Amino acid sequence: MPAKEIAAPLLAWYDRSHRRLPWRASPGANAADPYRVWLSEIMLQQTTVAAVIPYFEHFTTRWPSVEALAAAEDGDVLAAWAGLGYYARARNLLACARVVANDHGGSFPSTEDALLGLPGIGAYTAAAITAIAFGERAVVVDGNVERVVARLFAVEEPLPGAKPTLRALADTITPEVRAGDFAQAMMDLGATVCRPRSPDCLVCPVATSCDAARRGIADQLPKKAQKAPRPVRYANVYVLRDRGEILLVRRPPRGLLGGMLGLPMSDIADAPVANGAHPGAPAPARWSRGDGRVTHVFTHFELHLTVFSGDLSGITKPAGDWRAADASAARDLPTLFRKALDFAACIGDF
Repeated sequence: MPAKEIAAPLLAWYDRSHRRLPWRASPGANAADPYRVWLSEIMLQQTTVAAVIPYFEHFTTRWPSVEALAAAEDGDVLAAWAGLGYYARARNLLACARVVANDHGGSFPSTEDALLGLPGIGAYTAAAITAIAFGERAVVVDGNVERVVARLFAVEEPLPGAKPTLRALADTITPEVRAGDFAQAMMDLGATVCRPRSPDCLVCPVATSCDAARRGIADQLPKKAQKAPRPVRYANVYVLRDRGEILLVRRPPRGLLGGMLGLPMSDIADAPVANGAHPGAPAPARWSRGDGRVTHVFTHFELHLTVFSGDLSGITKPAGDWRAADASAARDLPTLFRKALDFAACIGDF
């Protein structure tokens, strides 16, 4: 399948129908700002466009350049990231900004190989920055692109095993010119037309070149290997009150939610903590146990939290970050702890 059969109609469609996103340059214009492309791509990993836009706008207003972000306090950046999930990205974001600012004069490298040497940048992100920010040909393959390519070529091998095949096929249709626009066009096509469910083949600009559409199997592709069930883990989390305030703590720099502000919590275990035990509790308060558990799904496991609410009532106040017990308390917290605070409000007076 020659590249022109896909690239020409797809780019014409993109010129007319592209999504207007705050990190994008206009189609056919000069390449986009590498800082904004990099920031958006890190934020978009396993996160929706709709969720990312307000975070992106807040970050670029507060830290308008990679040098500004590199100079930011870790806690400020982690707090601004709260709610986006996958918090290792935030730590890598800071590490990468500081390498670019200190070792590259504030300019991102323009080649895939050099970009791959930066913290938090993998093969997909390096290709995306190379194509979108620098206008160089690179094969950009995310989940949307995998789906489009699987349907264009009617690839029936299940994912993830099909990934090398899909990338090789994507290479055959990536043009030498406007590679960045082509990459974004493929992403837009997958997000708006060649959707996971109910693909709209009648309006697809490349339907006449699509093997799956011709065979009537587009909605069956890409196939996916059956996933193993996520393991379930357990922990206790503690909402400690004192005269209208609640206690927050900074988590260790490494590990789950590393460096983030959170509620005191026990270690994560394979089984629930025994009744009456309070490992990780910040004080010997009178703890009230919530009825049921808070569930939060991470990439590799499902966490069930037992939420305890307590009041100091004369017990010595432990050190920590005490915040007013109102809606603002959750502002800088990861979603996991926001859920726990919402649950605690059902336990007692909050």
